[in-house]
Amino acid sequence: MARAGRVTSILDAWAAVAFRQGEPAAPRVRSALVAGAAISDINLGEALYILARRQGGEAAISAVRELRGTLASEAPDWDLTRNAAMIKATGKLSYADAFAVATAQRHSAPLLTGDPEIIALNDSVEVVDLRKE
Repeated sequence: MARAGRVTSILDAWAAVAFRQGEPAAPRVRSALVAGAAISDINLGEALYILARRQGGEAAISAVRELRGTLASEAPDWDLTRNAAMIKATGKLSYADAFAVATAQRHSAPLLTGDPEIIALNDSVEVVDLRKE
């Protein structure tokens, strides 16, 4: 993990990209980072490829490197991978999104996102809809 301490919220790729690109949700994500947000390495990788498509590889790598310095990034172990796979088995989410949900469940922390598929899951994890920012 990049930072030690209690995890207060989880970001998915949508939130990470919104922050890096200065979208309207960026101030809310910045507050979460200061308070102790974390992200799964799977979702950080997803943010990397999204940014690389938009900005090019070098800029994306630099942006994600900076982001990694501001939050805890969590490599998936077998328990997290198994839980994400079981979430994915419902067929409602992408595999990467399932890692965001599983990470939020692991930490009993809210998941910050603007992804409509995750937002629709309200019963399996606390979701903060960043589209309302």
